[in-house]
Amino acid sequence: MNKEPVPRAGAQPKYGIMRQAQFPPNTAFFRFFEELNDFLPLHKRKTRFEYAFDGTPSVKDAIEALGVPHTEVDLITVNGASQGFDCRLACGDAACVYPLFESLDISPVVKLRPAPLREPAFVCDVHLGSLARLLRLAGFDTLYRNDYSDNAIVEIASPGKRCILTRDRGILKRKAVVRGYCVRSTQPREQAREVMLRFDLRGAMKPFSRCIGCNGTIGRVDKESVLPLLPEKTRECYHEFYRCGSCGKIYWQGSHYAKLTSDIEDLRNAASAKDPSPRSLTPP
Repeated sequence: MNKEPVPRAGAQPKYGIMRQAQFPPNTAFFRFFEELNDFLPLHKRKTRFEYAFDGTPSVKDAIEALGVPHTEVDLITVNGASQGFDCRLACGDAACVYPLFESLDISPVVKLRPAPLREPAFVCDVHLGSLARLLRLAGFDTLYRNDYSDNAIVEIASPGKRCILTRDRGILKRKAVVRGYCVRSTQPREQAREVMLRFDLRGAMKPFSRCIGCNGTIGRVDKESVLPLLPEKTRECYHEFYRCGSCGKIYWQGSHYAKLTSDIEDLRNAASAKDPSPRSLTPP
């Protein structure tokens, strides 16, 4: 009786290898509008393009897979109907994704951003220290430390009590993040201009009301109460003093005051400009 030979290790079976069937992925169509295009590669900007996917991902997962943080999105339509982030994609769906609407009333549709904070409050990531100081100078509650971890930033901002300012899109894609903005510029003054415009902060400015160093509130104090802490020439030349209630730093209108006032006016004027901030965000 003839016996079938035992195949060698690694050898192919006599009748060939059984291959797993390959199925084409599902395809949907996306179109992103206005500044959301900053996050896309050039060939996908301001045009409709195909998005291939497996299973039934949420539209939020698809948007963030394409590089756009959900905190930047204010409205999504799928096949012409307004949808929330939890809408599941199906093959052939056509999605349009919009940023913040400033002048158009979209209240009848699903607006995805939370209502604005009554008092603007921010937390900056470790790379935005100069921006944090400029926002504090303008009077905005802005937390910053150069040793904040990403987890700490998300925890500080939750549950939506502060807006995260960052250039790291990964932080903004976290599910726990409710409010956030991806800063485009790499220059502190342009970054401050961006934030002022994005959140319409011109009318909320309270210059010199916060400590640039620690973010504590500043109040006027009697000269006598800080006299032992002042340099000799400062005692002689200045009579109005202010002190941070948190770190104790003392402020007065010295030679640097004119420059700081000029910086404040620059921010105020920038916040009135119509032209959007420069697009320096590197696409994925």
